[in-house]
Amino acid sequence: MAASNSSFDQTSAAVAAEAKNGEDFSVHVFSSSAELLEKLHEKWNSVKQQPYPAMYSSVYGGIILDPAMMVIPMDDHMVHRGHGVFDTAIIFDGYLYELDVHINRFLRSASKARIASPFTFSELKSILIQLSAASKCRKGTLRYWLSAGPGNFLLSPAKCPTSAFYAVVIDEDFTQCKEGVKVITSAIPMKSPLFATMKNVNYLPNVLSVMEAEDKGAFSSIWVDEKGYIAEGPNVNVAFINSDKELILPSFDKILSGCTAMRFLQLAPKLVEQGRLKCVKITDITVEEAKESTEMMYVGSTLPLLPIIMWDEKPIGNGEVGELTMALSDLLWEDMAAGPESQRIPVPYA
Repeated sequence: MAASNSSFDQTSAAVAAEAKNGEDFSVHVFSSSAELLEKLHEKWNSVKQQPYPAMYSSVYGGIILDPAMMVIPMDDHMVHRGHGVFDTAIIFDGYLYELDVHINRFLRSASKARIASPFTFSELKSILIQLSAASKCRKGTLRYWLSAGPGNFLLSPAKCPTSAFYAVVIDEDFTQCKEGVKVITSAIPMKSPLFATMKNVNYLPNVLSVMEAEDKGAFSSIWVDEKGYIAEGPNVNVAFINSDKELILPSFDKILSGCTAMRFLQLAPKLVEQGRLKCVKITDITVEEAKESTEMMYVGSTLPLLPIIMWDEKPIGNGEVGELTMALSDLLWEDMAAGPESQRIPVPYA
């Protein structure tokens, strides 16, 4: 009992000390917007290269080049309720890749989330092209969000004056992935079909799934549905090549229909014509069938294809990046670099 009392006394003393230290902690009050802006500029002035060269905000009504001002309101329902959708496009060698299909998916997601866009398809496209031009970025990603909008901290957006559209250019280099990665089967529950098939900002399951993989020394993870069929990765689709040279992608009825995966399915038949693949198909595939694949890969916008060589500590095929995987990767990279005009929009830099 004495030992127990001693432990209690030590805990009480620690709490009292922390409370005393808290009394000594002073929170600064900014006296003016100019003082706050100066503080924000201090942060960004210390950055060697600006990672976000331009942002668009419908709240501001224009394009922002000052990173200190690239903010969104705290009472925006996307911030405090997760009521928002987003999408991504690639800027590659001065061209926007697959912008139209991404905007179309963006608007489908918005419709499912019951968010009305303040702009038409053509207006959204024009804003994103102008933003890309203003950024002067020739290689990077373009990310954009549609929110229920700012206005209050309630659950319902009914009293929000209007929805809000935000977009940012991220200046980042990326190259063809030629090294394979390790993945695990995720224990984090996957999203229900309603939320999985719209690209919404509720990404906590995705985040936890990646963190779970990193904890185990893997790059990322694979979700399996309640029936034991392969679903997708946390933010990418997944594809397999079996011993019969069949390229298989899991059915899209419960997962996001990836724009890059759709383009991948259009390009892959070229390898069938060459006799290198037997066929390309979309079907349900069990974990057991998938793990017997000779090659495996992630497919997504910012990759666009990433070889997977090990799953749950077991090699895929011979444990090396496959020849057909790289041939498929080459098709995507060639399409990004020199594909048809329908896929690539030149950015009109000043």
